[in-house]
Amino acid sequence: MSPDAALAAGSDELGLALRASQRKQLLTYISLLAKWNGVYNLTAIREEHEMLSHHLLDALSIVPHVEGRRFLDVGSGAGLPGIPMAIARPECEVTLLDSNQKKAAFLQQAVIELELSNAKVSAARVEAWHVDPRFDVIASRAFSDLAEFIGQSQHLLAEHGVFAAMKGAYPHAEIERLPEGFSVRTVKRLAVPGLAAERHLVLVERETP
Repeated sequence: MSPDAALAAGSDELGLALRASQRKQLLTYISLLAKWNGVYNLTAIREEHEMLSHHLLDALSIVPHVEGRRFLDVGSGAGLPGIPMAIARPECEVTLLDSNQKKAAFLQQAVIELELSNAKVSAARVEAWHVDPRFDVIASRAFSDLAEFIGQSQHLLAEHGVFAAMKGAYPHAEIERLPEGFSVRTVKRLAVPGLAAERHLVLVERETP
């Protein structure tokens, strides 16, 4: 099966209707990641066919479960899940935030080469970074545990926004340590095509007074 066919089948399985042009962008992104990975060590996965399931489809798996126009990817690293989100949801405004200058340089190059007019990059530490308006969705993929993630980025969340934390096994202990004033909206068990590992998406919101 070609990479495009595998991506088409996988996205269909996730319930995403991606156009051929979007699939082409996603595969170009993987090629860029593989190219830059040798110098910047962006991911431990070296083979592009593995990146398709472990990175692309993994990131795309959260798309059906989050809503909102303004999306922040904290600790974006290689651009996950932010770049796939920007491609799959062109109506969204996506910000890729990472404090590592080399990773931010890769992200900026990827945004340029993929012609992502709805994505921008900021190189800063999340706890010291401020922007207005705030974000409807703040996402992380292996950035930190839930308490640290929320504690460092809560000032960036819009009033009715949601944190979207991508996790492996169900994070019982992390959920018990949520900061005061926040609660779990829902935990979605994700089935990522081609990935046997457990995956969960934890959605956290502010508690209403």
